Amino acid sequence: MNWDLVFTITNNYALVMWLILAFAPRRTVIMTGLFYGGTGLLATSYAVIVVPLMTGMIDGGSGGIPDFSTLAGVQQLLSSPGGATIGWIHYLAFDLFVGLWVARNADKYGFARWLQIPILLFVLMLGPLGLVLYLLLRFTRHNKVA
Repeated sequence: MNWDLVFTITNNYALVMWLILAFAPRRTVIMTGLFYGGTGLLATSYAVIVVPLMTGMIDGGSGGIPDFSTLAGVQQLLSSPGGATIGWIHYLAFDLFVGLWVARNADKYGFARWLQIPILLFVLMLGPLGLVLYLLLRFTRHNKVA
């Protein structure tokens, strides 16, 4: 399998989805398209590749079926072209899912887009840190005791 090609296609596709999320109008059709066509397609790509990779049907370059029960086994998997690519697709799918949740929730609570965009960038680049930043922002603005 051409892991560089799979990586490039999925990575560029995810970046396009993030640009749409950050800058396009948040109409229902756009958000639904991002959910199914963005997160759903990335998750499907992951699922189609991970099963044959983990069962040894395709060679990921890690030297066999990965061992998730040890740190050394996970390191071996992630240091291989197939393992790194599938791990990256995993991040892309879940980070976009979280980004969609943040955007929808931020819209629901009236946060301006200029405030959302930096948080979405943190979600894209640093996943959980971006989520924590959004949760802190939301807590400080919408969870005050009356």
